[in-house]
Amino acid sequence: MLLSVSRRTDIPAWYADWFFLRLAEGFALVPSPRAPHRLHQISLNPDVVDGIVFWTKNPLPMLPRLKELEQYLTVFQFTLTGYGSEAEPALPDKDTVLIPAFQRLSRALGPRRVIWRYDPIFFTREYTEEWHLVRFEQIARRLQGYTETCVISFLDEYQGTRARMRPLIPAAFDPRAAARLALGLAEIASDCGMHIQSCAEALDLGAAGIAHGSCIDGALFESLLGQPLHWSLAKGQRPECGCAASVDIGIYNTCLGGCRYCYANFSPRQITANRAAHDPRSPLLIG
Repeated sequence: MLLSVSRRTDIPAWYADWFFLRLAEGFALVPSPRAPHRLHQISLNPDVVDGIVFWTKNPLPMLPRLKELEQYLTVFQFTLTGYGSEAEPALPDKDTVLIPAFQRLSRALGPRRVIWRYDPIFFTREYTEEWHLVRFEQIARRLQGYTETCVISFLDEYQGTRARMRPLIPAAFDPRAAARLALGLAEIASDCGMHIQSCAEALDLGAAGIAHGSCIDGALFESLLGQPLHWSLAKGQRPECGCAASVDIGIYNTCLGGCRYCYANFSPRQITANRAAHDPRSPLLIG
């Protein structure tokens, strides 16, 4: 089994204590997203878990406790953009805090196991094509040697994100500008010893040498483990998604990051209520 921690919320940033206690006790209870009254007991025994993918914008709460993960093969999907607090209000400073955290994590795990996500990409009056190229290169230069892979995607509009993004006055999506930008990003990444792959991206970026990627990458885990996993593609994802099937232990409307583009948070009132109901000693993330 591959474990996703988590597409639905940033567990490393906000719920690290809960997660480590779940590992110690060997299981977690996860409500079904479409039927919250139905609970699934997920074994977290190292004999059952072939690998763990962490999704985070801030792994700092986990860094002092990485030794507690030594029985597991872990891969981090680390989102690190250049946006300011108007788009990502709850994050520490990128240049002085998060880039050093990325470097520290990579030194502990190795560059294959820490993947840089520069996504979602969107355009506004401030965040232009030229701005993205400059900021991407600034970050890429500092991550050189600390990762082998960068994942990009362009912003998908969901009903909940459209209203939250409105104050930023996002520009209309231009596929030609996106393709030009992707080519520029790929050239910068290559110069920094990285390759770029896309995440569930409908836009064909083949001309830039960018192939569809897999964020939960069955082939990568097979390579790291040195043995076959007989994995299959995940069901219920977007058609362009190449991820392996996994079990996600997160819950929507629980992340405190407040990122305006986030699809996993769509009710501020519910986020507040869920946070108040969180007990780090409970087998449930909430309640």
